[in-house]
Amino acid sequence: MLTTLFASDTVTSTFGSGDVLLWMLEFFLFVIWFWLLIAIFSDLFRDKTTGGGVKALWVFFLILLPFLGILFYLIFRGRGMGERGVAQAAAAQEQFNSQIRSAAASAESPADQIAKAKALLDSGAITQAEFDQLKAAALA
Repeated sequence: MLTTLFASDTVTSTFGSGDVLLWMLEFFLFVIWFWLLIAIFSDLFRDKTTGGGVKALWVFFLILLPFLGILFYLIFRGRGMGERGVAQAAAAQEQFNSQIRSAAASAESPADQIAKAKALLDSGAITQAEFDQLKAAALA
């Protein structure tokens, strides 16, 4: 019982001295650093205007001195990074819009639907009442 008391007292004193908060801060900073590194590498390799040699130098610099590399990349190429992100979002939106337009254009017109229903009526596959329902649905 006495050892349990001392063990819990050690946990309390460790928490009270700020070790947990310091660990949380270090973890938060690591996550931010890692996220920035991934964002920079993805921006670097998506950039079509930068040559392979320059990309290799940036990668070498980012691996050799990661904190300074991130800082310098954001200073020198940060504005372009934002512009490339906006351009990529606009391209993705335009691709989505074109897919929606092509899907909407491929839908049959009411005249086509009525013509198909008339062909079914003439072949005897549907009755006059069913034809009238299909015609009303196409015109609605």
